[in-house]
Amino acid sequence: MAKWDQDYLKLCETILKEGKEVENRTGINSIKIPSYHLKFDLQKEFPCLTTKQLYFRQAILEMLWIYQAKSNDVRWLQERNVHIWDEWEIKEDGKWYATQNVCENGQMVKKEVVKDFGQEYAHTIGTAYGYIVNKFNLTDKLIKTLKENPTDRRLVISLWQDDYLDTAVLPSCVWSTEWDVTDGYLNMWVHQRSCDVPLGLPFNVTQYSVLLMLIAQVCNLKPGKIDYSIKDAHIYVNQIEGIKEQIKRYKELGDFPAPKIWINPDIKDFYQFDNSQELKDIKINDYKHHGPIKFEIAK
Repeated sequence: MAKWDQDYLKLCETILKEGKEVENRTGINSIKIPSYHLKFDLQKEFPCLTTKQLYFRQAILEMLWIYQAKSNDVRWLQERNVHIWDEWEIKEDGKWYATQNVCENGQMVKKEVVKDFGQEYAHTIGTAYGYIVNKFNLTDKLIKTLKENPTDRRLVISLWQDDYLDTAVLPSCVWSTEWDVTDGYLNMWVHQRSCDVPLGLPFNVTQYSVLLMLIAQVCNLKPGKIDYSIKDAHIYVNQIEGIKEQIKRYKELGDFPAPKIWINPDIKDFYQFDNSQELKDIKINDYKHHGPIKFEIAK
């Protein structure tokens, strides 16, 4: 059966049993634990949850938006019917609007927040994610080094750049990856500073697994293992019932075997993988699941 479902629901149960309720900037309290660690072996299983439906097309396209298109423009996603970043899109006037908690004199105060990024950032998420990848040419540097010097111990992609945090709508949550080649296998360590476990984590795990597999293919390597470290793993209080439903599904119905991924073997250039709405070069096959569970977005 799917090891990822078992590991994921163990994390959810740990948060519900051991977590502490805290305030945060969104104005919706979360139940959090300070840290958690996951491991994946892509030779044994492609991680894609089966106890709830994962919209893998959206997840993979978001990853390609960041690392292949190297874009921060939300319209790129919207043109492909992906709307996961709509809430963070800067408006036409260059401003972003939200109701959030703001820390004043050590206390959280709920306010209407308006941030003016300037019209040059209209329709983007500011200087985050793909903006950083593009500015520092991170994808190209990684691939070049893997091909020319695979034993390099400085294979790091960092999306956390201090000079660009204030002009980002949402600084990168998955902010760093470290890579190595061992015995012909490409391995990766993922670091996530803040983790919305019900909504974000299923997307993140699947999309970074696909990223590793794509990079491995174009570098003539085999996909290996992922270590996944999380700070502040949390469930928002308005997501608790949905997570309990997912746990109930697992206990009463079990899970399904993990699906299989197909990647077009003819593609040898990372930038040639199809990133259209159809996602022609990447397919998830034999995907059985127990249906969707709706979780609210905490902005």
